[in-house]
Amino acid sequence: MLAVGSVAPDFTLPNQHRQNVTLSSFRGRRHVVVAFHPLAFTPICNAQGQSYERERAAFDALDAHVLVISSDAGPSKKAWADSIGLSYDALSDFHPQGAVAARYGVLRDDGLAERSVFLVDKDGVVRWAKVYGMEGHPDVNDVLDALRARPPRPARNAT
Repeated sequence: MLAVGSVAPDFTLPNQHRQNVTLSSFRGRRHVVVAFHPLAFTPICNAQGQSYERERAAFDALDAHVLVISSDAGPSKKAWADSIGLSYDALSDFHPQGAVAARYGVLRDDGLAERSVFLVDKDGVVRWAKVYGMEGHPDVNDVLDALRARPPRPARNAT
């Protein structure tokens, strides 16, 4: 698994609206919660996605955006996001399957991402990470506490 203190690997993936989302586009602007989940339309994944949406005001107040990633195809991500009321970016790591999960060290042998969450700060550095396992339900307060524990830092000036 990608270590805390590492520079987060950049990626570009399509969201549920077929728009490309690039991690580095948030640099200097927002902290990013990179939340991997195994499959759409499963009870724990549904609850995980809904917990981020339910705490949207808290994430906004902490200057953070959530990216929810699985290897599901784009149309499935759209249907899933719509079904659970997810307005955050639901990203498809479909082709090549699991490439982003592999770069973060959370791709399983069966091609699914391990349920895991990474907090990437405004400088693009992983500041907190946790693997919950397939049956584990990520506690949204874990990442909110991690955000609160690290006072927002100004982004480094590009030279």
